Amino acid sequence: MTPEQFLELARVLPEPLLLVSGEGQLLATNQPVADMLGLHRKELRGKMLIELVTESANDIVKYLQACSSSRAMVIGSLTLRKNDGQTLICRSQGAVIQPWSCKSSALILLRLENRTLASSNFVLLNEKLDELAKEVQRRKQAEEALKKANQELEIRVEERTTALQETLNELQLTQTQLIQAEKMSSLGQMVAGIAHEINNPVSFIYGNLHHAYKYTQDLLKLVQIYQQFCPNSSPEIQQQIEEIDLNFLIQDTTKLFQSMKVGAERIQEIIKSLRNFSRLDEAELKQVNIHEGIDSTLMILEHRLQGSHEYPEIKVIKEYSQLPDVNCYPGQLNQVFINILANAIDALEVLAKNGKSSTVDSQTTDNGKLPKNNPQIQIKTEVMDENWIAVTIADNGLGINEQVRSKLFDPFFTTKDVGKGTGLGLYISYQIIVEKHNGQLSCFSVPGKGAEFVIRIPINMMSAKFP
Repeated sequence: MTPEQFLELARVLPEPLLLVSGEGQLLATNQPVADMLGLHRKELRGKMLIELVTESANDIVKYLQACSSSRAMVIGSLTLRKNDGQTLICRSQGAVIQPWSCKSSALILLRLENRTLASSNFVLLNEKLDELAKEVQRRKQAEEALKKANQELEIRVEERTTALQETLNELQLTQTQLIQAEKMSSLGQMVAGIAHEINNPVSFIYGNLHHAYKYTQDLLKLVQIYQQFCPNSSPEIQQQIEEIDLNFLIQDTTKLFQSMKVGAERIQEIIKSLRNFSRLDEAELKQVNIHEGIDSTLMILEHRLQGSHEYPEIKVIKEYSQLPDVNCYPGQLNQVFINILANAIDALEVLAKNGKSSTVDSQTTDNGKLPKNNPQIQIKTEVMDENWIAVTIADNGLGINEQVRSKLFDPFFTTKDVGKGTGLGLYISYQIIVEKHNGQLSCFSVPGKGAEFVIRIPINMMSAKFP
């Protein structure tokens, strides 16, 4: 809008109107403005707005900047200096008008109103402009919404189908996990129950061994004293001494009680390992010794590590570092240990079986040569830094090729025969380490050279940022 066009519009309106530049220079005014100030219109042309008001230059600049950035009216307050020296407080409404040239600076329309007057005409014009702008905006939004709806409609069926399939897969996985969790819970309850039932009589036996040994020693001492003071006993007593071989009995009794003590202590160790493995009372976070969990798991699997007519003995090599107690879910970590160790034993049994039959699984080796038949599992623990520890479990079995290794932690993936594996052991282990403990579970393997699983977990889960 040019100043001339503004004046043509302003003539028909009774409100005081000014057209100013973005810098505050008066480009045009109408007669009501001149009347308010007591000046002629010619005297106003070219003046700066700051010359006509009492507000500071900083306040005027901020107000004009606000008007320049809004097409809607910006309400303000201006105190005019009248020609007679008096001041007049006016409410101002300002908004930017689209410049007639893209290179022109912003043109600002200012409407002044004495607070004691009403100006329904300008208010009505402002409302009409606002309504028109809102209607244009509504139509634009409706067009965009229609376009977006058309785009969304094209992919909605595909997304819904995909979502339903994912939901079905999740339900299937959840169902299987619940079954697996129930099995582990039942196993833990059974193990804990057996340990409790065995512990009571073993504790009774172990507790009485000391007294039985002491009583026996007292009786033997009494026999020795009797022999010392009554060396010439009756023939019947001498015959009985020879028959029971009293000297051997005295010597062997100590060994016998020592053997029973070792046996009872061994049973107590097994009971302790069973309890440690089940850990039904430790579902919450707890500071635990990781080595105890590993040793308890090895105790559970000991029958599979021992040699038999089918498979050779599996040697377990422990390289334990001095670890701090770790804040973790101990029962779930034991589940991870037993899954990985059981898989290692399975791999070594496959190696032994293939070694006997002189055949090699094409999925596991590339060179057609079997590793040396000296099965072993190496367990190594180490402190990575002040926040992290690592547990490495490695076997010298057939190894895993890249195609199989890339799917190891996928749910329901297994290389075992039907009925021998669910494909959930390593998947659940991965969830326990990564999601429950904010750690990492990795597998490294070269076909023919065994497999290595590395568990990295934080000492304290609050400091689980991986180094």
